[in-house]
Amino acid sequence: MDELIDLEERGWRALATEGAAERFYHEVLDDEPLMLLPGGLRIADREEMVRLMSRTPWEAYRLSEPTVTRPSNDVGVVDYVAHAVREGGAYAALVSSHYVRRGDGWRLYFHQQTPR
Repeated sequence: MDELIDLEERGWRALATEGAAERFYHEVLDDEPLMLLPGGLRIADREEMVRLMSRTPWEAYRLSEPTVTRPSNDVGVVDYVAHAVREGGAYAALVSSHYVRRGDGWRLYFHQQTPR
């Protein structure tokens, strides 16, 4: 499995585990990340992202059709389909996460979800 797909899987596991998302996203988010989320939500503040990701955990999730492209050795893009359940509500989206390799590892600098 590609290391960036593995990183996405780790992120979803953190999002589905009480208290784990804050730790994970403090570690993996780049210094100036950007997220575009359903409902027209644009987040460019790192701490706000960590707070948002630390809310109610997902009850279940499944990722399918993952692909990775590498425009350069230090940039990677993961896209896939996510199906998840939280508080009884189902969610499905096309997801894209863009990573940049820094001196201490891969960092998430862009993330977008398009509902299906």
